[in-house]
Amino acid sequence: MTLTRRHAVLFLAIAVWNVVSYANFARNLWESWTGDEERAAGYYVAHVVLVVVNLTIAVVLGRLGLKAWREASAGAAEDVSARR
Repeated sequence: MTLTRRHAVLFLAIAVWNVVSYANFARNLWESWTGDEERAAGYYVAHVVLVVVNLTIAVVLGRLGLKAWREASAGAAEDVSARR
Protein backbone atom coordinates (compact mmCIF):
# COMPACT_ATOMS: atom_id res chain seq x y z
CA MET A 1 0.00 0.00 0.00
CA THR A 2 1.30 3.41 -0.91
CA LEU A 3 0.73 6.21 1.54
CA THR A 4 0.19 9.66 0.10
CA ARG A 5 0.59 13.10 1.59
CA ARG A 6 -3.12 13.08 2.42
CA HIS A 7 -2.55 10.04 4.60
CA ALA A 8 0.46 11.69 6.18
CA VAL A 9 -1.49 14.85 6.99
CA LEU A 10 -4.34 12.82 8.45
CA PHE A 11 -2.00 10.76 10.64
CA LEU A 12 -0.13 13.85 11.83
CA ALA A 13 -3.37 15.71 12.57
CA ILE A 14 -4.73 12.82 14.63
CA ALA A 15 -1.41 12.56 16.49
CA VAL A 16 -1.41 16.27 17.32
CA TRP A 17 -5.06 16.11 18.38
CA ASN A 18 -4.34 13.15 20.70
CA VAL A 19 -1.37 14.90 22.28
CA VAL A 20 -3.23 18.17 22.84
CA SER A 21 -6.46 16.65 24.12
CA TYR A 22 -4.90 13.98 26.33
CA ALA A 23 -2.25 16.31 27.72
CA ASN A 24 -5.10 18.58 28.81
CA PHE A 25 -6.96 15.58 30.20
CA ALA A 26 -3.86 14.48 32.11
CA ARG A 27 -3.45 17.98 33.55
CA ASN A 28 -7.08 17.99 34.71
CA LEU A 29 -6.66 14.51 36.16
CA TRP A 30 -3.57 15.66 38.07
CA GLU A 31 -5.44 18.68 39.44
CA SER A 32 -8.25 16.36 40.52
CA TRP A 33 -5.74 14.06 42.25
CA THR A 34 -4.00 16.88 44.13
CA GLY A 35 -7.23 18.75 44.87
CA ASP A 36 -10.05 18.02 47.25
CA GLU A 37 -11.91 15.54 45.05
CA GLU A 38 -12.59 12.17 46.61
CA ARG A 39 -12.38 9.43 44.00
CA ALA A 40 -11.59 5.72 44.13
CA ALA A 41 -8.07 4.70 43.15
CA GLY A 42 -9.50 2.68 40.26
CA TYR A 43 -10.79 5.88 38.69
CA TYR A 44 -7.29 7.31 38.52
CA VAL A 45 -5.71 4.05 37.38
CA ALA A 46 -8.22 3.65 34.54
CA HIS A 47 -7.79 7.22 33.36
CA VAL A 48 -4.00 7.13 33.54
CA VAL A 49 -4.09 3.97 31.40
CA LEU A 50 -6.29 5.84 28.89
CA VAL A 51 -3.83 8.73 28.76
CA VAL A 52 -0.82 6.44 28.29
CA VAL A 53 -2.51 4.37 25.57
CA ASN A 54 -3.68 7.42 23.64
CA LEU A 55 -0.31 9.14 23.85
CA THR A 56 1.29 5.91 22.59
CA ILE A 57 -1.16 5.90 19.68
CA ALA A 58 -0.19 9.52 19.00
CA VAL A 59 3.50 8.58 18.85
CA VAL A 60 2.83 5.65 16.50
CA LEU A 61 0.64 7.74 14.19
CA GLY A 62 3.08 10.63 14.31
CA ARG A 63 5.98 8.41 13.27
CA LEU A 64 3.88 6.81 10.54
CA GLY A 65 2.78 10.24 9.34
CA LEU A 66 6.34 11.53 9.21
CA LYS A 67 7.49 8.44 7.35
CA ALA A 68 4.65 8.78 4.83
CA TRP A 69 5.42 12.49 4.41
CA ARG A 70 9.10 11.79 3.71
CA GLU A 71 8.33 8.97 1.29
CA ALA A 72 5.78 11.11 -0.55
CA SER A 73 8.34 13.91 -0.78
CA ALA A 74 11.02 11.54 -2.06
CA GLY A 75 8.56 10.05 -4.57
CA ALA A 76 7.62 13.50 -5.83
CA ALA A 77 11.30 14.40 -6.27
CA GLU A 78 11.89 11.18 -8.22
CA ASP A 79 8.89 11.93 -10.45
CA VAL A 80 10.27 15.37 -11.28
CA SER A 81 13.71 13.91 -12.04
CA ALA A 82 12.20 11.22 -14.27
CA ARG A 83 10.26 13.79 -16.32
CA ARG A 84 13.40 15.73 -17.27
